[in-house]
This record gives sequence, structure tokens and C-alpha cells, in this order.
Amino acid sequence: MNGYPPLPQDIRFSAIAPELVLSVTAMAVLLIGLSMRRGTYTPLVVLSLVGIAVSAGTVVFFWNKPLTAFAGTVLSDQFAQMVRLILLGIAAIAVLMAEPYLQERRIRFPEYFALVLFSTAGGMVMAAAQNLLVLFIGLEILSLSMYVMAGLARTEARSEEAALKYFLLGAFASGFLIYGIALIYGASATTNLNELMPALFSSEPAKRLLLYAGLGMILVGLGFKAALVPFHMWTPDVYEGAPTAAAAFMASAAKTAAFAVFIRVALAFQPASALWVAVLAVLAILTMTVGNLLALAQTNLKRMLAYSSIAHAGYLLVGVVAVSSFPSARAGISAVLYYFIAYALMTMGAFAVASLMAHEGRESNLIDDLSGLGTRSPHAAAMMTVFMLSLAGIPTTAGFLGKFFLFNAALQQGSVGLLLAIVLAVNSVISAFYYLRLIVVMYFRPAELPVLPRPGFGLQLAIALCMVGSLLFGLYPLGWEQAQQAADGVVRVVQTVQR
Repeated sequence: MNGYPPLPQDIRFSAIAPELVLSVTAMAVLLIGLSMRRGTYTPLVVLSLVGIAVSAGTVVFFWNKPLTAFAGTVLSDQFAQMVRLILLGIAAIAVLMAEPYLQERRIRFPEYFALVLFSTAGGMVMAAAQNLLVLFIGLEILSLSMYVMAGLARTEARSEEAALKYFLLGAFASGFLIYGIALIYGASATTNLNELMPALFSSEPAKRLLLYAGLGMILVGLGFKAALVPFHMWTPDVYEGAPTAAAAFMASAAKTAAFAVFIRVALAFQPASALWVAVLAVLAILTMTVGNLLALAQTNLKRMLAYSSIAHAGYLLVGVVAVSSFPSARAGISAVLYYFIAYALMTMGAFAVASLMAHEGRESNLIDDLSGLGTRSPHAAAMMTVFMLSLAGIPTTAGFLGKFFLFNAALQQGSVGLLLAIVLAVNSVISAFYYLRLIVVMYFRPAELPVLPRPGFGLQLAIALCMVGSLLFGLYPLGWEQAQQAADGVVRVVQTVQR
């Protein structure tokens, strides 16, 4: 009667309940933070952790209750639920480690905690998106918060430079993404991922060409967010300039959300995988190799970890390539999910130890500043050793099991997978050099700086959780069964659609 189209009948807010809880918490944190004295963070930390816990509770409650909602644009399946739990865990660690660091750096911006929650909610939207426009909305929520976080150290020129560079390049990449979505809509008259099948096999070459051009532009947008070569140039500068707590969150959360979308898109375009799997394989090889080779030459700890994160994006892309065929899709998805956990634990733990170098408003980021850490702060050195060994993929650590699952998934893919498995193994050996070099600096070089001040409780707890998790997930594959269940569910849905 009013001239508007009818509302969809499947409006189920339970499908986005975790995001709603987190968003409401973020708004409450923001409002309360505005009324508090600058530099007082403990109530905001507690409130943020409560919101994260409640959001995680809704994820667990709906774990075995897959829902499609909002005209099929949101799919809350086990894959989305597992990615949500990982993102919430990352957010919890980021909140815990932030308070002592922000106090030491004299960064008087309680908005940090709200930004972490908003960004996490955006990543969770991306994980559940079945529509390219919903994906774009989630990406922008995630990204806009991170742009601000990168520039929170407003008294430092390099932090402002990092925020500006991240914003400008991120906006450029978002332009590619939205233009790619427009091309896909022009070719298929839909933006839903599960409705692209007719266009993939269209008898009109122009439509197919338009579709693949759109896919290429989406790859550019996601490649920027995941820091794939050659879209990685922003990463070391932004990680170096951003506050360490923010860099830790960006390194883990953005990569997790981006690769969750990569898997959704790869499954949607799987029938045409022969055209794009070679491109992904080349990107994986370049990303692994360039990231590790450039990390070898770094003297700045945060830049080294930035190039390390680029290399690990290449490892994750090996798992995405395995998704290109159904025989290896389950192994690829479950391996990527498990590696999300391992990567988050060891990367956030390494950044958390790096944040201990912050003192009296400044922080020391040179690798040589860790000289003699084994005597200056034995506990911090021991924990950093665990994280370096896990990043290198040494047995009994989470990094080893994560790489093992990726290696196994690649071998199931075929000849391309075999090549990627070999390159992954070679790059793991290369990466061991700069990870072990850091251990040598900590234990076999004389101390040049005084004993580190005792870290705050939240930072201690964050580092301890990351260390215990890195060892626990390396000794026993906790979560592997759930990752396989999530992979089975998402592959089953795609197979049903493609029939």
C-alpha cells in the first residue's frame, strides 16, 4: 500500500545476537568512558570483558542451531560461530593487554576499548556474510575502527602517519572491493554468494568476463586487508607507528576476518576454480617468500613482526587454495580455522611482550633493545621464546600443528598443492633464522637497558594466556574437531546449492 517492497519474512535477530551484544557493549563503554577521568580504564576493561563473555555465550548457545536470516544475506552456521569465537578471544586479549600499556604510554583515550569492540563486531559480520554488500558493511566497520586505533598515540608523528597511510590505502582498496561487487551484480543481478551459479556458466562471454573482473577486484580489496603481496606495503609502517596494543589486535583480527571471507568467496566461485586457483597459488608463494625474506633484514621488532604476519598470510592462503576442490575443501577450511587460533595466540603474545618495552611515555622497538632480556626479565624472555618457537613452527607448539594441518590440506589438493606444500616447508626453514635470532639476542647478548618494570595484571594475564594456549594447542589439537564440524557444515551447504 505504501509503495515499499514487503519486509523479508526471515528477520531473525538471533542470527546476529553476538554482534548486537558486542555493539551495545561498545556504545556503553564509549558513553561511560566520556564521563570518566582520563587515564582511568579498569571499569571499561571489566565492562568490555563482560560484553565479550556474554557475546561468546550467545555463540555457544546457537552453536548447533544454524540460521539463515535477512533474506539470505546472513548465514549463522558453525563456521561463522567458530570465527566469531576466535575474534572474541582476540578482542579479550587486546582489552587485557591494553590498560597497562596505555598507562605507560600516557595515551589518555578510553575510546580504544570501544573501538576494539566495534571492530570485532565488524569482523564477526564479515564471517557470517552471505551477501557481498553485507560483507562490505562488515569490512568498513572493522576498518574504520582500526584506522582510528592506529593514530591513538596522537603526540607521535609516526602514529599519525600510520593512521593516515592506513586510511588512504584502505579507502583505495575499499574502492576496488565495492567496484568489484558492482561488476558482479551487473553480471549476475545478485550480490548473494549462493546465487552466482547461473552467471558462472552463462552462455554470454561478456557476463562471465564481467564476473571474473569483479572477482579480481574483490581479491584486491581482501588482499589489502589480509596483507598479501603485492598489497602489503602499508603493513610494516602501520604496525610500527600504531600503539603496540592496537598493532597486536590489527595483526590478528583483520587477518582472521579477511580469510574467513576468502573462504566464503572461494566456495562460491569453486566451480570456476581452474581460472583463479593459479592466481591464488602465485600470491601465496610471493607472500610467503617476500614476507620472510624482508623479515630477515629488519632491526625493528614491530617491523619484523609485521613482515612475519605477511608471511603467515601466505601460509593461510595455502589453505584457501585447498578449498578450490571438494576433496580437499574440508581439510583446507578446518586447517585455516585451526591456524587462526594458533596465529592469534603466538602473534598477540609476541606483541604483548613487545609492549613491555613501553616505559615513561616511550617504547623501545629495536630488536637490540631485547639484549639480555633473559637476565633483565627471565619470565618475559621465556614467554617470548615460546612465541618465537611457535611462529617458527617448532614441534609441541600451536604453530607446528597449524602448519602441519595446512601442509596436509595442500597435499590433498593435487599438483598445485604439492608445490605450495614444498614452498611452505622451505619458507618455514627461512623464518626460523630470524625467530631464533631473537632468542639469541635475549639470552646471549649483554643487557644494555635496565630491568623492565613489573607489568600490570592485565598484561601479565594476557601474556600468560597466550603462552599457555600456544603450548596447549601444540600438545593437543583442541578445537580441531569443532573446526572439522564447521568445515563439514559449510561444504555441505555449498554442495546442496550447487546441485
